[in-house]
Amino acid sequence: MTTTKTLEKPIETGAKSELTVRPRRLRRSEGIRSLVRETIVRPEDLIYPLFVVPNSRQKAEIGAMPGVWQMRVREVVEEAARAFDSGIRAVLLFGLPEYKDATGSSSWDPSGPVQLAIEGIKRQVPQMTVMADVCLCEYTDHGHCGVIVDRNGTKDVDNDETLPLLVKQAVSFAQAGADFVAPSDMMDGRIGSIRSGLDGRGLSDVGIMAYSAKFASGFYGPFREAAESTPQFGDRRTYQMDPANGREALREIELDFEEGADILMVKPALSYLDIIRGARDNFPLPIAAYNVSGEYSMVKAAAERGWIDGPRVTNEILTSIKRAGADLIITYHATEFAKTYRG
Repeated sequence: MTTTKTLEKPIETGAKSELTVRPRRLRRSEGIRSLVRETIVRPEDLIYPLFVVPNSRQKAEIGAMPGVWQMRVREVVEEAARAFDSGIRAVLLFGLPEYKDATGSSSWDPSGPVQLAIEGIKRQVPQMTVMADVCLCEYTDHGHCGVIVDRNGTKDVDNDETLPLLVKQAVSFAQAGADFVAPSDMMDGRIGSIRSGLDGRGLSDVGIMAYSAKFASGFYGPFREAAESTPQFGDRRTYQMDPANGREALREIELDFEEGADILMVKPALSYLDIIRGARDNFPLPIAAYNVSGEYSMVKAAAERGWIDGPRVTNEILTSIKRAGADLIITYHATEFAKTYRG
């Protein structure tokens, strides 16, 4: 019997490929990758949040936010100077007062922690842009962002009674030397009220960075510890936004734009990249995004357990926020990012 053997076609190792488009050519080396990189985060793009406590208290690390501290005025000024030396050009101040009451009256005390920190930073690091968060939650004994009223047995935050108090707080920070005030309360009409209040007192050069689309998010947990601002009853869903609503977010941003905001912000950042992109595509002002406490703490916790490469993931997160359209990023990672940045 004759066996017929089928001969296979030999492999031509030098055969010419029909591929002409090869995207991998632009990934061959770090030099090429850096040459064609589309999105670059710089230290100058970051805003560094700082928590200021009265001088009667001690500096204390925040348990849920490793590497973040509650600091006295002198320590905050020193930290701001170190941040500036590392390339950071803006800080955002949050205050923890000596005393709290129902209206947050300590927030417009000219001797309050934030006011003294603003003065100290502008004196020691005059080129640093100083922003001050405007809200009542850290200063009220009930932990809400406005004046509480009782409506048929239900406690609620009264929008219009809160506005004059926010104006008083914003004016106090501006008079201390803040370059920007940053209203985070989410009361209707507060941007217009604050703009009018500042202009009426000769403070028209002071800018407003508006928390324009601030969602009632579960990512704020660690911040509650940092700012000691947990509500004593209920929650903030009657004034902060429903996380499910994107069109409403754009409407809120539009209102702040029309009322005179200078910078529009989305908070949180990581789960709201679509809102950041929508803001960027629809409004000509600078867009800020807040890389919030929960986003920070998740990275720190996973990195501590060896589950992720912390610095690498941080860079990826910040890049994604900027790629989505943010010009400015508020982040607790600011100084650690700046120390490793190679521009």
